[in-house]
Amino acid sequence: MSHVSSHSPHGQSPLRTVQVLGGGSAGSSTHVRSLASGLVARGVRVTVCAPGEADRTYDFTGVGAVHVPVPRSSDPASVAALRTACADADLVHAHGLHAAFRASLALSGRPVPFVVTWHSRAHAEGARGHLLRMLERRVAKAATVVLGTTSDLVDRARSRGARDARLAAIALPARRPGDEDPDQPRSKARAEVGATDRPLLMAVGTLDRYRGYETLLDAARAWCGLDPVPLLVVAGEGPLRPVLQRRIEDEELPVRLVGRRDDVGELIAAADLALLPNSWEARSVLAQEALHARVPLVAAAAPGIPELVGDAAELVPYGDGEAFGEAVVRLLADPGRREFLKERGVRQAATWPTEDETVSQVLSVYDELTQPRPLS
Repeated sequence: MSHVSSHSPHGQSPLRTVQVLGGGSAGSSTHVRSLASGLVARGVRVTVCAPGEADRTYDFTGVGAVHVPVPRSSDPASVAALRTACADADLVHAHGLHAAFRASLALSGRPVPFVVTWHSRAHAEGARGHLLRMLERRVAKAATVVLGTTSDLVDRARSRGARDARLAAIALPARRPGDEDPDQPRSKARAEVGATDRPLLMAVGTLDRYRGYETLLDAARAWCGLDPVPLLVVAGEGPLRPVLQRRIEDEELPVRLVGRRDDVGELIAAADLALLPNSWEARSVLAQEALHARVPLVAAAAPGIPELVGDAAELVPYGDGEAFGEAVVRLLADPGRREFLKERGVRQAATWPTEDETVSQVLSVYDELTQPRPLS
């Protein structure tokens, strides 16, 4: 491991970093909390610029960071607030495309090392797609270093003009102590969603058109004929909810939309199978939680997923509801295969970086960018 110091180039005061978070998916927000915690423990000063509700949910101040509330818009007031927060920073680290764009506006003209982490693949078509590519190019070129959470994101950053793009795998934070009592919470979680005497299938994520939920509803037809009929529970909220709800009712599908939940970890751990029809996050939190919790996973082979799960999940072609449904039915009928996937899942999860390794890697990048250059 590279030598990591928490000191600024002058060896006197601690390194001052600003972490910039936009709306922040659960994955990037959790990562910033984990990173802030690890950096503070190593003597680094951390300011987190994020909307007020993000601090209430993720408690950045609770791990020793200073929270500066900055709305997620790019209006002049937000950019000015960001510029003020970054005024005495030794290094600025933005998470996600929109946060990085705002940070690049706030830093314009200042020679501060600027790190950007790309956590997910953004989607858009037509004029919005053109705008998105312009945004990606602007951010890639503004960054001193782009950290991509999967190799396809690193390639994408390079293709958009990043001068230095590197792979930086991100750890899923460890479950907090007390989450572990395996059986009692399992039956309680199952009872709460109405799956005491039938198989429970879990999917998690924002209800929007890029998450693949239409595919999942197509797949649900495949297990309607089983006895007992498995129940698919979807945790998450979003604009597609009325459309999905109407389909569930019209087609009498065994699916329940339970909205946002703060017991998602318990629900995944209680499930017979976890289902991932698509993922925006390059390193899907659902996939990681399922493998950690020894829950077999059926996932669409979207970019980043095969790299993350290896042979520890059933992978089906993206967008193929029929194949997805068949994989679920096959797996429910095959306890041996489920057991195999549980074992493979534990072994695959052991190859992922720990929180400590994640923080050390990021800090070694910070060190490299803030060390004084020898005079030529």
